[in-house]
Amino acid sequence: MLIGEVARRSGVSARMLRHYESLGLVRPSGRTVSGYREYADADIRRILHVESLRSLGLSLREVGRALDDPGFTPSALVGDLVRRTRERIAAETELLTRLHRIDSAEPAGWEDVLKVVSLLRALGSTSPAARQRAALSSASSAAPAGAAPVEALVEAALAEKDPSVAGALRWALARAAGDGPALLAEALGSPVAPVRERAVRALAALPGAEAAARLRDALAHPDPVVRGHAAPALAARGVADAVPTLVDMVVAGRNDTDAADALSMLAARDAATAERIAGDLVGRLSHRATDASSRGRLTQALADVPGPTASRALVELTYDEDRAVALTATYLLRLRDAH
Repeated sequence: MLIGEVARRSGVSARMLRHYESLGLVRPSGRTVSGYREYADADIRRILHVESLRSLGLSLREVGRALDDPGFTPSALVGDLVRRTRERIAAETELLTRLHRIDSAEPAGWEDVLKVVSLLRALGSTSPAARQRAALSSASSAAPAGAAPVEALVEAALAEKDPSVAGALRWALARAAGDGPALLAEALGSPVAPVRERAVRALAALPGAEAAARLRDALAHPDPVVRGHAAPALAARGVADAVPTLVDMVVAGRNDTDAADALSMLAARDAATAERIAGDLVGRLSHRATDASSRGRLTQALADVPGPTASRALVELTYDEDRAVALTATYLLRLRDAH
């Protein structure tokens, strides 16, 4: 079979076949009387083998070794190909992500593109100071049209360990438009506890109804740390749905001071909410499973809850069998009467 026919049937160009011949990969078995290359069936099979190995990412030198070295074992080379392919995929994925973020920033010109690229690089810097400057620059009211996209800010916030940089990133997210609440809510499902905590803290810093709705959902999260950040943030927005979680925090002694402050803030909004909070606290005080230290914290939480239910409960607690609870209630009543 002449080279033109081989090229047509195999899909390998005549030029590439000549290149294979020059490298010694595929040599035609014979020549015609006129001197044209003539390929036998075995040559065609060899061409197909070369193409198959090339499709796996082998270099032509590696292909030649695989076909001609009797002692060649593929395991090491295949393992290396797997590693190289993963690295290439990771690099291409990173490039695709960067391009997507640049596109989502809707740059008006190449100057904006370069600004976005600069911000993205700074957000990934090993220097905390550089990362903080990038976050503050993105959040600035004078930020360019090509400011860092919200996806990049969310990713940086979820990975950030430095408290100062994390605060700057949360501020930047609070000022950014886009899918921040949805992206952070999705991160609450992470198997990594620190990522979940960073996500809920960033979510708590976001304004707006969507962020509040995501925080409401977080009240049912299985991670108490997530619930513990969501509840005070909702209380600061006047959302009474946070009351049961806040009471649980007081009982558990987990950020109980912040929880008690949040309950006090909610109770000050209206009488109905105050009575509900007092009722929940009193109910937990009388629960058999509530231990002594928890009863002490619940008693203290009643101090700043206005209304008749809290007052009556404190009076009754002055006669409590637990002397520490009784003394605490007596002291709190004196403070309450002084005001």
